[in-house]
Amino acid sequence: MAGLIRREDIAAVRERAKIEEIVGQHVTLRSAGVGSMKGLCPFHDERTPSFHVRPQLGLWHCFGCDEGGDVISFVQKIDHLPFTDAVEHLAARVGVQLRYEDDGGPRRPREEPGRRQRLIEAHRVAAEFYATQLLSEEAKTGREFLAERGFDRAAAEHFGVGYAPRGWDNLARHLRGKHFTEAELTASGLLSQGNRGSYDRFRGRLVWPIRDLAGDVVGFGARKLYEDDPGPKYLNTPETTIYKKSQVLYGIDLAKREIGKRKQVVVVEGYTDVMAMHLAGVPTAVATCGTSFGTEHIKIVRRMLGDTAGSTAGLMLASGAALGGEVIFTFDGDEAGQKAALRAFDQDQQFATQTFVAVEPSGVDPCELRQHRGDEAVRGLVSAREPLFEFAIRSVLRQVDLDTVEGRSTGLRVGAPVVARIRDRVLRAGYVRELAGWLGLDEPTVRYAVQQASRAPAQGGGGQQHPPAHDRGRPTSDGAGHPPVDRSDPVARLERQVLEVVIQLPQHALEAGFDDLGADTFVAPAHRAVHDAIRAVGGVRRFGELAGGLAADGAGTQGSEHAAARWAEEVREAAGGPVSMLVTELAVAALPEDRPEALGQYARGVLVALLRMGLTRQIADAKGRLQRMDPADAAYAEAFSELLAVEERRRRLQDVS
Repeated sequence: MAGLIRREDIAAVRERAKIEEIVGQHVTLRSAGVGSMKGLCPFHDERTPSFHVRPQLGLWHCFGCDEGGDVISFVQKIDHLPFTDAVEHLAARVGVQLRYEDDGGPRRPREEPGRRQRLIEAHRVAAEFYATQLLSEEAKTGREFLAERGFDRAAAEHFGVGYAPRGWDNLARHLRGKHFTEAELTASGLLSQGNRGSYDRFRGRLVWPIRDLAGDVVGFGARKLYEDDPGPKYLNTPETTIYKKSQVLYGIDLAKREIGKRKQVVVVEGYTDVMAMHLAGVPTAVATCGTSFGTEHIKIVRRMLGDTAGSTAGLMLASGAALGGEVIFTFDGDEAGQKAALRAFDQDQQFATQTFVAVEPSGVDPCELRQHRGDEAVRGLVSAREPLFEFAIRSVLRQVDLDTVEGRSTGLRVGAPVVARIRDRVLRAGYVRELAGWLGLDEPTVRYAVQQASRAPAQGGGGQQHPPAHDRGRPTSDGAGHPPVDRSDPVARLERQVLEVVIQLPQHALEAGFDDLGADTFVAPAHRAVHDAIRAVGGVRRFGELAGGLAADGAGTQGSEHAAARWAEEVREAAGGPVSMLVTELAVAALPEDRPEALGQYARGVLVALLRMGLTRQIADAKGRLQRMDPADAAYAEAFSELLAVEERRRRLQDVS
């Protein structure tokens, strides 16, 4: 089992096993630009090389069959080995002495008896330690954070909120004093590994215990409190043998009884939102932990609701309840709600028929809503839910002006494909009628548009061959449920070039100011997901920290390369699933610029171009708003001033470039 080998040893194998040498035993590799190599893929028949390797990052990807990964995954696939055997094979080759969680003993075929209980016990002790620390003088900032959001000491105790001291190894020393071994501490995920040993993963943060259905603490979520903390705003426990982020929901232990009674699950976005919901009288609220709501979460919720999804699931009764139970997603803004609602179409639609969306129009989250308007407003948010399909259709219609003939025509073009994706025929027919009413068009016209949309070829469907890298004219899917990316679109093409630079050349991206880009800079959902993963690990600044640490340890000229490889691996881990594969693809893609001395200028050029394109989009939107406004309106002058400010920003950017 992969969990038996210490994480730092696996990382050492990745660093020392030169991927170009391992792959080179099976593939003839040739140069494909600065820092890139390519050859014929060993996993499918092809005549034109589409298999790329990026030695500096230790990653490979085939643009023909869409396989990819690191040196370990290559050995797994080429030699048909399980993960642990592949690591052991490479370790023997490069001279890494592997250590196991049983302190170097012989490898066991299954987890050591009692190991899970020891890890759970370690988390229980850690939770008690953090809760006690919340009462300390140092934790004053944390208590103020909670108080400002309407949570008193009783609330903190009810939800088990704690505080992780700022010291380097406070928790580690406490656990060692409780006779936990180094192997157990490493496997728990409570400590992180550095070049100088292990240290507390959470430091100077508020900490929420994440429990499983049985009520056992299996992980933690931690919120940054201090400005000098270089880490991400939220930091979770890494994947361990007892903590899988795709299989846990924060608050499920407190909500499970009420979920069973009410046949309702309310999904919110943060730990404080769960607290606010419960305290406001919505005790069925839960939250995901560092990942989006996915298939494994659906399985948990179905079990909690009694697996009542069926032909009548989601039918609204006169009482306001939904037959067969309901799942309500809350979002603090229309944009987030629309993205999540549309993503649900690509998941299990038997589940979707009993799914609702509740959005607070003012853009505040449930925690802020409770602060500003009280418990009743939180309960009202849940009561005002909309069926998922209705919300998804109305979301795309809100992007067009339905007061004009042209706008209604556009509304039909964007609304019909959404209706066409509803698999249930009865529901689809019902929303054909609804869409006709919302657009003010006759039903046969709308039905015909939906039929035409349903016949359009699905992009990125299962079984389709992925186009090679050089075929830039075809839309491609990232495989994560996002709409396909059309690489003939100049905006999508520029976004991809920027992400290729960032993943492959983080040092240049750091110098060019990539971390200054806003969260909404990337338009293509797949590219935005990669950007989210980069931001989640601390941005490109995280690469700078790694490089600085390695330089301080005397890594020499290879320090930057090792830092880039470690940073790319962190981004892949943060992305998870299919988006991780997209990160790998971006990491090995050949750059248009192949002169080493010109890479810095190229990196700055594409970043400035992306910023300029975003400002141009803002200017177009602002001018469109002005055209629809009355010049005599008081708001007209304010809108005009905003337009001038954005135009000035773009002008300064052009002068710099």
